[in-house]
Amino acid sequence: MAGDGVDWESVAEATSGAVGALVSTTVLYPLDTCKTKFQAELQTQPGAHKYRNLSDVFWEAVQKRQILSLYQGLKTKNIQSFISQFVYFYGYSYFKRLYLEKSGAKSIGTKANLLVAAAAGACTVVVTQPLDTASSRMQTSAFGKSKGLRATLAEGTWLEAFDGLGISLILTCNPSIQYTVFDQLKQRLIQRQRRKNAESGGGSSPVALSAFSAFLLGAISKSVATILTYPLIRCKVMIQAADPDEDDDDESERAGKSRSPKTMLGALHAMWNKEGIPGFFKGLHAQILKTVLSSALLLMIKEKISRFTWISLLALRRYLFVSQKKIKSV
Repeated sequence: MAGDGVDWESVAEATSGAVGALVSTTVLYPLDTCKTKFQAELQTQPGAHKYRNLSDVFWEAVQKRQILSLYQGLKTKNIQSFISQFVYFYGYSYFKRLYLEKSGAKSIGTKANLLVAAAAGACTVVVTQPLDTASSRMQTSAFGKSKGLRATLAEGTWLEAFDGLGISLILTCNPSIQYTVFDQLKQRLIQRQRRKNAESGGGSSPVALSAFSAFLLGAISKSVATILTYPLIRCKVMIQAADPDEDDDDESERAGKSRSPKTMLGALHAMWNKEGIPGFFKGLHAQILKTVLSSALLLMIKEKISRFTWISLLALRRYLFVSQKKIKSV
């Protein structure tokens, strides 16, 4: 929809994705907090793990009567998720449309799709990295001792707000892999449904993914991306984690933790020295559980509300057009 300087189709895609991210982030946030604290812990000596599994984090919150602390940083995470997904889906849709217009192709291939997704991801990371760092610090703070967004970012320098930016840029391949796999599976499933409709005499009626199909494809695509990039995901969490010395008053708890390394090589070296090869995949099951559920919910919600969002934006565009026309006539 051109002519008014706004790419309304990209805005509709971005809005649908952002709303989906907001809902999935809120619903799964306690799981995300447990997962992040579990990943951030680095074993200091054999058998010295504070958290042996994901449920240990949850029971710690229960025992300390800090169950609501599982939601610490939720507001920041929601802001980060909404902005992140809006920028990502807008960029992805915009770059994809631009590529098709410039190349004259009818569809985008796998390699081009990966490049488009990576470009959109890089734009997203640069914009939202301080919020991502702040939310990770809040989640990994001791239960009940998390600070607000401004206070959390004020603890360090402005450059420290971009801790993990290098890894985040590398990890743009994660959503690239995810959405490429999702789009390819979606296209194949829709083509199969169209053939079935044609064979049954249904004609060329529009075909849309069911909620279950969108959920399933989202789960499969995110699982593939997560497994391939997990060591870097854990590195980023460790780099962005709160300094345990600032949050823990309990010396026994403090002794069981070590200061988080602030570089990718430092994090990889620490994992290798203290935990060995298993350390590169500590918390993988928790990451898959959280990210698969989150991404599947996001894509399912996005698919279901995209038509409503598109109609709403059409109505908004018409309203703005009529209003401008009335103003000019006056």
